[in-house]
Amino acid sequence: MAQKPAIPKGTRDFLPVEVARRNYIFDNIKKSFKKYGFAPIETPSFELSSTLMGKYGEEGDRLIFRILNSGEKMKKADIEALQADNLPRFANSLAEKALRYDLTVPFARFVVQHQNDLSFPFKRYQIQPVWRADRPQHGRYQEFFQCDADVVGSDSLVYEVDFVMLFDEVLTSLGIPDFTVKINNRKILSGIAEVSGESDKIIDITVAIDKLDKIGEDGVIKELLEKGVSESAISKIQPLFTITGSTEERLQQMKTFLTKSEIGLKGIEELEYVLAQVNELGVQRATIEFDVTLARGLNYYTGAIFEVKANGVKMGSICGGGRYDDLTGLFGMKGMSGVGISFGADRIYDVLTELKLFPKETDLGLTLLFVNFGENEQAHCMKLVHQCRKAGIDSEIYPSNAKMQKQMKYANDRGVQYVALIGEEEMNKGIVNIKNMESGEQIALETEKLISFFQK
Repeated sequence: MAQKPAIPKGTRDFLPVEVARRNYIFDNIKKSFKKYGFAPIETPSFELSSTLMGKYGEEGDRLIFRILNSGEKMKKADIEALQADNLPRFANSLAEKALRYDLTVPFARFVVQHQNDLSFPFKRYQIQPVWRADRPQHGRYQEFFQCDADVVGSDSLVYEVDFVMLFDEVLTSLGIPDFTVKINNRKILSGIAEVSGESDKIIDITVAIDKLDKIGEDGVIKELLEKGVSESAISKIQPLFTITGSTEERLQQMKTFLTKSEIGLKGIEELEYVLAQVNELGVQRATIEFDVTLARGLNYYTGAIFEVKANGVKMGSICGGGRYDDLTGLFGMKGMSGVGISFGADRIYDVLTELKLFPKETDLGLTLLFVNFGENEQAHCMKLVHQCRKAGIDSEIYPSNAKMQKQMKYANDRGVQYVALIGEEEMNKGIVNIKNMESGEQIALETEKLISFFQK
């Protein structure tokens, strides 16, 4: 017996209606990206392992899909490293390439490699798939699309304001009724580590804090202890887990907490500017909220951090991003500040599906199907199909004069909007019977008026 075909867990096939819905999301995002002045680029699906490894922290690096060397390169495997139990070095010798984990690090590589061809500040958007060896679950896939927009070459907070406005515009255009844009600043997190006396543990502290909504306060404390953060430091940090009040009240509490931290106060100052400007411009549907526990767990953020969640839906963040003042420095290009955001198209798709927010038009299939009544009728209809296509009307003819029931079933399965019925009598009279497949209404048109009917 032949083996039943399957695809890897965490990946998906997409049927025509699903592709149409995904394109609806991509088109809305692209429209807003272009409106805000971003230009499109593309990068390879895989990079050199050395480009990606060490850029996402210990946890992120573990989720990178490595590509096994092939052919003669297999002979270069570092057997001595294996015998010495140096598994990371051995793995590197087996896999010189890896699938990209996100679009941001490859973008940093792109900027450094093409710096002489770009004008700064350089604003790009990129919509391509990424891969993560994460445990598949609801809303979490191993292959998924990211829709990124980034600016490099400027440290102006104007771009942070733009990105908050972009979140609001895109998600409002997609019809999501209620969503929260959470915002924090990595400088505030650095200030927390400094005040607690554990500045050297900033990465461990931020990675743990970022998991608060997943593992709870006890889980975060346990992880901090395991990472060597002192109990006295944890006692200073712990009250921040339950900080309450409005965004303004929370910021005021943080000012008091960070009184002795210059970098922490700088983070609050930056955050207050962004929030004030957004408030001045006004958002459509977004709720803007300061969240001191927001860290996003990625090592390269240095300033603002963003995360967006759709309210009333059991789903993780659907967008995120932040400022990374020295990401290009990883590739030898110092002093290139950047900030960017990413829309999680797959999660947004799931949100729109759950809330039934896709417009009816996205599910419409072929505009016009000509029913096939026989050889002569087929020849007549093929000319009309050709004319329709030249006029920009998507159309086709059923390939054989099968029973009417079978042809109409095909039309329904395809989501056909209109069916054209032309038998011998219609040919002789020079007319076309057009049936609206949704309403069932049927009208007779003169053949020469067929094109104008659909162009209206």
